[in-house]
Amino acid sequence: MRLNHLNLTVTDVRAAADFFATYCGLHDMGGNAGMTVMSDLPEYSGMILTLMKAKPSTFKGYPETFHVGFFIEDRAEVDALAARLRADGYTLNDPEDTGHSYGFYVNAPGGVVVEVGA
Repeated sequence: MRLNHLNLTVTDVRAAADFFATYCGLHDMGGNAGMTVMSDLPEYSGMILTLMKAKPSTFKGYPETFHVGFFIEDRAEVDALAARLRADGYTLNDPEDTGHSYGFYVNAPGGVVVEVGA
């Protein structure tokens, strides 16, 4: 058995899709303001991420420790991405050694926390 996709409920599909495309390298495979499909394409792992519009009446956000994690090649890339995110107006702590990786967390648009590590 293999994982087919992961669906995230977000408050702003387009903003979240732009974030994942710009900073995480995912490709927008199509959709609209209600739902978008993204992929890292088959030359990587073939991962599919769907972003679905949250229903304001029922969505109360994710639990405190919920996040989506991405790993990149090395610490220099982590530092460069952290600097890029800061320059683009995101607030995040300095990357640090977490015991299992070197990285940081950032609040992405739409209500999702993203971890980036190496």
